[in-house]
Amino acid sequence: MSPLKAGDKAPQFSLPDQDGEPIKLSDFKGQRVLVYFYPKAMTPGCTTQACGLRDVMDELKNANVEVLGISTDAPEKLSRFVEKEMLNFTLLSDIDHQVAEQFGVWGEKQFMGKIYDGIHRISFLINPQGEIEHVFNKFKTSDHHQVVLDYLNQH
Repeated sequence: MSPLKAGDKAPQFSLPDQDGEPIKLSDFKGQRVLVYFYPKAMTPGCTTQACGLRDVMDELKNANVEVLGISTDAPEKLSRFVEKEMLNFTLLSDIDHQVAEQFGVWGEKQFMGKIYDGIHRISFLINPQGEIEHVFNKFKTSDHHQVVLDYLNQH
C-alpha cells in the first residue's frame, strides 16, 4: 500500500452519496476538498471522527473546504449514519474500493489477530487545482478535525 503524496494529482472519481446520487470530485473544482477515508460507518472510531468534523464544519466552510467521507459501506448504511449523527457533509459509497485503491489507502490491516484487506484511515486535502495539497495520516479519531484545522490555519 502506498498512499498518494502531496503534489500528486488527485484521481478523478464519481461515487454514489448517502442518497444514491452520483457525486464527482470535479463537482468541487476551484475549492479545497478534504477527502477522508474511514473503515466503517457507525463504528465508535469512525463516529468520533465524523462528529469531530461535523462540529467544526463552520470553520471548514470559512476556509472554503468541502468534506467528502469515503468508506465501502452501501448508501443505505451511510444514510442511516448521516441521520443518526446529524452529519452535515457528504458521505460516499466506494463498495468495490476502486477509489480507495486509486488513492492508495486500500491494503492489509490487522484487527484482533485477523489479517484482512480494508481501508486505512487517511485523509487528503485537495487544492482547487485538483492536486493533493496535504496528506493527514498521523492522528487519532478524536483529534482528526483539530489536526486538519491546525493545518488550514497555518496555510
